[in-house]
Amino acid sequence: MKVVFVVGAGPAGLYAAQKIARAGHEVVIFNRDIKPGGLAEYGIYPTKEKMKGGLRKQFAKILALPQVSYFGHLQVGEGYALHLDALREFNPAALVFSVGAQGTKSLGLPGEHSKGVYSAKDYVFYYNQLPPFSSQDFSSGKRVAIVGMGNVAIDIAHWLLVDDPHHNAEEVTIVARRGPFEAKFDEKEFDYVAEHFDRRAFEQELLRVKEKVAAVGQDITKLSETTFPILAKPAVDAKKPVLKFRFLCSAKEIIPGPSGRIEHLVLTENLLVPKGEGTAAKATDQTATLDFDTMIFAIGDSADPKVGLPFNKDSYVTNPDLASGEHAAYEVFEPSAGKIVPGTFVVGWARKASDGLVGVARFDAEKGATHVLQYLESAPEVKTASPEEIARHIERGGRQLVDKAGIDLLGRVEAAQAQKLGLPSFKFADDEKMLAAIAQERSAPVSAGD
Repeated sequence: MKVVFVVGAGPAGLYAAQKIARAGHEVVIFNRDIKPGGLAEYGIYPTKEKMKGGLRKQFAKILALPQVSYFGHLQVGEGYALHLDALREFNPAALVFSVGAQGTKSLGLPGEHSKGVYSAKDYVFYYNQLPPFSSQDFSSGKRVAIVGMGNVAIDIAHWLLVDDPHHNAEEVTIVARRGPFEAKFDEKEFDYVAEHFDRRAFEQELLRVKEKVAAVGQDITKLSETTFPILAKPAVDAKKPVLKFRFLCSAKEIIPGPSGRIEHLVLTENLLVPKGEGTAAKATDQTATLDFDTMIFAIGDSADPKVGLPFNKDSYVTNPDLASGEHAAYEVFEPSAGKIVPGTFVVGWARKASDGLVGVARFDAEKGATHVLQYLESAPEVKTASPEEIARHIERGGRQLVDKAGIDLLGRVEAAQAQKLGLPSFKFADDEKMLAAIAQERSAPVSAGD
């Protein structure tokens, strides 16, 4: 039996840990957040209780494995709670990084640091109550632009149009660099916002881009058969606030007002051109300036370079030598030394940012774990610090860790709070409150019925 450290407790990390543990090895999980689950906990839309509940049960079973230890509230990396070099000093047989894509791609636009401009990932974390995003300023105004046309964009529109407790938005506009036939969201996700869909404004927008999409052989009248089946239904007046679309436009410049908050968004008008079997957007020299007081951009994520792994542009560097087989996709590679980093692997979004949802993460993690197990077969025997030794060392530095027992206690407190408030679920949106709840529950007297 050897000891493997898994850094990150989202779906990829947990499923990788499960496979490694079931193969007879010990796994120690280190997680940035107090709670496990990652995007399954803090990325899935808040009201999808059944989906979240099912995943929580699966993850609880993984954490219940006797070979698995858990340390939450501990971010690994440069400037974080635990430096990568310090983690390696605990001497694991292998390291698996499943830290997701915690970085955000830069827009690279003038004015991108204006108030009211947010990345989609951060905004989703905010309304899913992930600390510290839950307590940061993500205020929205009356006119919101969402740049992107996938399920994440529709989720954000869903929040602003339906569930946002502040109800500030009067108009939400999906801004897409390509045309209506290139929409990537699912019909079932669009159904959540369908009653807010401004049919008249949409038809006007189709007239605006009709000739451009026809240039690549697309027929506007066929939209109801493809990406917008809602057009096959009778037209009804949109419920306020309304949902609009702006196609064939790319953000060019953000213009703030006197308060420093976004006031206008300059858009480059695009053409649609053939590319392979699909299409691509081609910029023109024409622009349009629209009034927005909030902008949320869903343009993809990147890995966090502060973790300390070799990094290139948006991701960690993996073995480029395809002759070595499938390991090439999972082994970390150090370009400056021209060799792999022994016993160090990446899985999930840490390996390939923003690629798929929970099912894809599980497949990728289990495939990566297979390579970890192959490595362990010939890996040298080493003496790894025990979970107890690791905990003592870290807590001496003043960091308050949360173990598996703490997660169980927190779950008990939150379930009781949900019942008290008559809610399907409840979660604390602040680390200190979570830690206090765990401490209080731990010190509470045990009743005869427990």
